[in-house]
Amino acid sequence: MAVGSGAIALVASTFLASTVESVEAVTIVLAVGVTRGWRSVVIGIVSALALLAVITAALGPALVLIPLNWLRLVVGALLLIFGLQWLRKAILRASGLKAIHDEVAIFAREKAMAREHPPTDPGAFDGYGFTLAFKGVFLEGLEVIFIVLTFGASAGRIPLAAVTALVAVLLVTVVGFVVRGPLASVPENTLKFAVGIMLTSFGVFWGGEGAGIAWPGNDAALIGIVGVTAVLSVVGVLVLRRSPVDELTGAAS
Repeated sequence: MAVGSGAIALVASTFLASTVESVEAVTIVLAVGVTRGWRSVVIGIVSALALLAVITAALGPALVLIPLNWLRLVVGALLLIFGLQWLRKAILRASGLKAIHDEVAIFAREKAMAREHPPTDPGAFDGYGFTLAFKGVFLEGLEVIFIVLTFGASAGRIPLAAVTALVAVLLVTVVGFVVRGPLASVPENTLKFAVGIMLTSFGVFWGGEGAGIAWPGNDAALIGIVGVTAVLSVVGVLVLRRSPVDELTGAAS
């Protein structure tokens, strides 16, 4: 993939998607660490990162062995599945059919859950805090790895995708620990809408390439696909906003 629109789209989509996942992980870690102490939480974070490193080392080389067209076809299908799921939820949120993702509420809920199980010995290993931190970092980290490997492998730019994701994770982590609270100022719902559009567009583009489609303008066609997907998504929001209440209730379910 030549340097240009393809590389810019890769960086933008990887950064946005990694930012969203990082916000969720940092919110959980901060809530647990502030409430229960950091010793066991840090152990949980390190353990999750170590397991993620092993998974990355195992999956990364395996992708190189897959023929590029087959890889793009499979990755395109997977990105379409994930992208359409993200886009569906984003459209429902934007149209008022689904509750807005509220990091402040999530932070408060995680703190309340952590307080419900106070450690019996403040100096001992806190298994509950460890589990919450491990789960938050591992699950969100897995999604970041999926984003990096699929985007990077299909574009032939895994190092670029990895560096972009690392920058996003570090930026969110630093900001989160500086403010010591939920990253409520990050427009996560807007980011998820954008990520859904990008994932879906990449799925169409790479899936088409894997199926043998020669896109007009090569990488530049991705800009058109993103534009069409964005327009259709906005139209979907407007249509749902104008639908009768009973129809909206059925769509949300």
